[in-house]
Amino acid sequence: MLTDWRMKDFDVGAGLATHAFDNDARSADWVDVSAPGDTYLALHAAGRLPDPFADQNEARCAWVIDREWWWRCDFTTPAVRPGERLQLNFLGLDTFATVWLNGEVIGEADNMFRPYVFDVTDRLAASGVNRLAVRFDPPADRLKNVEPPLWPGMGFTVGVNKRNMVRKAQFGWGWDWGPTLPTVGLWRPVTLEVVAPVGLDDVHFWTESIAADHHEAKVGVEVTARAVAKSLVADITLIDPYGKTAASVRAPVTDGKANCAFTLADPQLWWTHDFGAPALYRLQVLLIDGDEVVERRELKVGVRTIAIDQSPDPDEPGATFFRFVLNGRPIFARGSCWIPASSFVATLGEAQYRPLIESLADGAQNMVRIWGGGVYEHDAFYDLCDEVGLLVWQDFMFACAPYPQDDPAFVDSVATEVRYQISRLRNHPSMGLWCGNNENQMMQDFQRRPDVPEKPFLGALYYDEIIPEAVTALDPTTPYWPGSPAGGPHANSMLAGDVHDWTVWHGLPPVPVDRPVGRPNATPEGKAYTRYAEDMSRFVSEYGLHASPAMETLKRAIPEADLYYGSPALEHRIKDNPKDKVNTLLVTSTGLPTDLQEYVDFTQLMQAEGLKFAIEHFRRRMPHCSGSLIWQYNDCWPCVSWSLMDYNGFAKASWFYTRRAYAPAVASFKDLGEGNVELWISNERLEAIRETVTVSLVDLISGEAVTASVDVEVGSNASHEVWTLPSTWPAPTPGHALRVRSASGAFPDNRLFFAAIKDLRRPRDVKLEVSVTQRDPHTLEVTLQAPAYTLFAHLIVPHGWTRFSDNHFDLLAGERRTITVSNPDVVLRPEDVTVRSV
Repeated sequence: MLTDWRMKDFDVGAGLATHAFDNDARSADWVDVSAPGDTYLALHAAGRLPDPFADQNEARCAWVIDREWWWRCDFTTPAVRPGERLQLNFLGLDTFATVWLNGEVIGEADNMFRPYVFDVTDRLAASGVNRLAVRFDPPADRLKNVEPPLWPGMGFTVGVNKRNMVRKAQFGWGWDWGPTLPTVGLWRPVTLEVVAPVGLDDVHFWTESIAADHHEAKVGVEVTARAVAKSLVADITLIDPYGKTAASVRAPVTDGKANCAFTLADPQLWWTHDFGAPALYRLQVLLIDGDEVVERRELKVGVRTIAIDQSPDPDEPGATFFRFVLNGRPIFARGSCWIPASSFVATLGEAQYRPLIESLADGAQNMVRIWGGGVYEHDAFYDLCDEVGLLVWQDFMFACAPYPQDDPAFVDSVATEVRYQISRLRNHPSMGLWCGNNENQMMQDFQRRPDVPEKPFLGALYYDEIIPEAVTALDPTTPYWPGSPAGGPHANSMLAGDVHDWTVWHGLPPVPVDRPVGRPNATPEGKAYTRYAEDMSRFVSEYGLHASPAMETLKRAIPEADLYYGSPALEHRIKDNPKDKVNTLLVTSTGLPTDLQEYVDFTQLMQAEGLKFAIEHFRRRMPHCSGSLIWQYNDCWPCVSWSLMDYNGFAKASWFYTRRAYAPAVASFKDLGEGNVELWISNERLEAIRETVTVSLVDLISGEAVTASVDVEVGSNASHEVWTLPSTWPAPTPGHALRVRSASGAFPDNRLFFAAIKDLRRPRDVKLEVSVTQRDPHTLEVTLQAPAYTLFAHLIVPHGWTRFSDNHFDLLAGERRTITVSNPDVVLRPEDVTVRSV
């Protein structure tokens, strides 16, 4: 891998005039940069650029994308044997690039999502040093004479940045949660490869079928080879998770391919972590010519089938299901949407991915949706999803814009990108769905007017032809879906497919059948999170609420003098407009904050309560609703956004609330009004729930309670009502909470209030009794005891990626709870712990 580079910026066109491809790059105005690497961060390390994420430095970095950048690298010609070729592989050129080798142009690039490969055998110095140079042109310069397609009234940013005209991460030009920092450079590895005349080009593993009793599975393997020898064979071995050979076959290579099929008895299946072990086999492929092994390759693979059930819903006429079926078992997808974990995507790898992916699984999530405005993630992301047991919903990289179809070169580039990414990712058992784009069908449908002829849908060529044809050819056992959302007579219809619910937060009108009902409603009542109860969707693949990050994250990003509620520096971190949009949610829930600490507490509490409300509603509707993907899980910089986990690894209150709401089994109350309440249990565990649970109506001031023991029985993969509030009980008031508890821990404790948080009659200024015990240098035990009912008790530690066995919970009067706090990378001290409540 060619890792050591230097870079320099020029006025547009000036680099070539100064022979930047071949002059001395040792001078001080050339900056060291690694590959993969990032131009902004290299400039910051060299002292030429402030930290792009600190203070309000985003604007001070804006010049970077408008410069012409040259990256240079010298390397020595390796020795080769007769018949071997030398190949330069650029796995990620971002984006408009021209490549020079030893003073000559060898190729150009215009798509960061596909590799560019050059045979350089006859272009390298026979012995000695070769000079490799890459010029990156500013997108604005390349696109200055291009007019992008736009949707009427929705092209105010796309019309300026023209992002839909370039195959580049769309979020780089800014989004309603991210800064405008379009990247430039070598964002994936550059390698010089010795290519033998005989070798492996590709290996594809898939599961054909699994018997209903799971005692037999049929899998297939296809090996593609560069073949000039007539006696080539592929030795294919499948090794189970325990290290034993599960199957082995030697297949002849004919016309460059070798195919085989195995029947596995009692296979170890790959499951999401909530249903079993994500078992991984090792697939070993040896390409043999006579007695010589010419190449070997090993993959981690999983035995699993995945499908989407879209059969008619017999209980809701006119509607169809949209539920994932894993290894024959229908599942409720409990997850979130993923954006790039940094604006600087070249810097991401296992070290950055692992804590995030593990926290998804720890948060009881079984699916993650890679959003179509970011990037196809690096290999380590998918490896980790395989390992921990998370299904991946993979958008192709198209988002919120019409895309050109009339430029043959653009279309061909997309087709190459699509085939490459499918081939790259298809062997991952975590791959659960290929999806055409983010929100493009929906935006097209929102343009409909009964008196205006509908314009052609620009992008349909990709979502309806090129992509599905490639999926069918290359990965036919993984489902394809044309867009998110899509399905039904309107792309966002609740009758079929998936839905993005932005009635809450954005105030968009819902689409029950084939057209929006009502007009956008930005009032507190129109955007209240209780409107999630109106959502009758089959699968909700986006919905969410804003919240502040941890106070520690704000302190790290904002100068102390600007660290106050309403400061321009704080508003700089809010990219959704208007900047005070959250107030329309706060005014009906917590009330408005008066200082920065209240802003952090109130927004996090509102977000947590709202998502809890939504998830419980969606899960009560199972199987009519079969999925909930929260927008969004993570951040690409320190900001105020919809995320559950902030940029520095501090879990918001919503992470803990949703972990409880996403537990395999959950008990929730459905408030029907007028004092009528139902208790439901939604059970996705493999076994039925049969036990006696305790339901109590608690007076928040006095602590007195009316209690009942309720015998419940709920089958596996079922959701139904198990109890109703007796009319003989006291009428609930804003001073009551209705609580449910399972003595066996079959589901997390839960409660229902009978007023908004701001209107509750409850004890104020409760002083918790706190004791902290040091268990080892990385582990603390914190015990809390409440003298009175305590709302939103939580522990704070100033170290990201600290784990809490629980956090952000209520305590009854007299209740005692012990929390384990751990961080394997930081020595924790008792004085690190702060305890707060609202």
